[in-house]
Amino acid sequence: MKRREFLGLSVAGAFVALSPGARAQAPVKEIRIGYQKTGVLVITRQQAILEKQFAAKQIAIKWIEFTSGPPLLEAMSTGSVDLGAVGDSPPIFAQAANANIVYVAASPITNGQGILVPASSSIRTIADLKGKRIGFAKGTSAHNVLIATLEKAGLTYADITPVYLSPPDAGPAFANGSIEAWAIWDPYFAIGEKKQNGRILINAYEVAKTNSFYLANRDFANTNVQHTRDIIAGLAEAARWAEGNRDAVATALAAVTGVPLEVQTVAANRASFAIGAVTEPIIETQQAVADRFFKLGLIPKPIVVRDIVWRNTQT
Repeated sequence: MKRREFLGLSVAGAFVALSPGARAQAPVKEIRIGYQKTGVLVITRQQAILEKQFAAKQIAIKWIEFTSGPPLLEAMSTGSVDLGAVGDSPPIFAQAANANIVYVAASPITNGQGILVPASSSIRTIADLKGKRIGFAKGTSAHNVLIATLEKAGLTYADITPVYLSPPDAGPAFANGSIEAWAIWDPYFAIGEKKQNGRILINAYEVAKTNSFYLANRDFANTNVQHTRDIIAGLAEAARWAEGNRDAVATALAAVTGVPLEVQTVAANRASFAIGAVTEPIIETQQAVADRFFKLGLIPKPIVVRDIVWRNTQT
């Protein structure tokens, strides 16, 4: 992945000083990381990479689990979480609500999310989704995947019955037939396949480019530039290890999350762990998602994604 050029440290220092959202410098005693049941953050936690990295500075790391991106970013905006990872849609809804967040890194998603239907379902094509009850968590990456999928078949949002459910609630609803399709990401995607008799109708990569993102509370990032860079560096270290040790990744994910090893093995083998800068192509892809949501009336106003891309990434 080509990295975009970022401003130097001297300029970054000026940015921090001038930023209206930056709070007065104070010693950091704890960094709060928001995570979900998959991905690099789980590996980072399992290997205690950040704990080791910040031990010499006497800074503790607190891990806070979330079931999806929207509540994570809500907590981040209010200052209860300093940094975390989410899919492509939550930051768009959050930015439209004037959340106090910034993008600090990105990771292209190559696999591991899509739409499931029951194995015995008569739904065989995207067009068959018309009139069906489809479960997904509102404002998540699954929301974007669903909309892009419908567009691919010439359907609109009005052609389906959306059923807004968190992943833990959607799983049982899918298993008992309360919903006829489920738009979801790993490890729930793999749980649906392995434990709930699901069949993949379509993978996300077949309909749209998708990315996951690492975001931070704006005040935290601007006030603690080096800490934020160090966190990103620690996550990148975990990502490099994960790319070459997928069996160990599955074991680690299972141990930390309690999701069965069989399921996490499926998720780990198809995941993309690489972390890089929020490049121009990624910004353009994310802007297209934002524009789609505004056009559909899902966010109240147009937004400019690059307005909340952090400019202090480079060491």
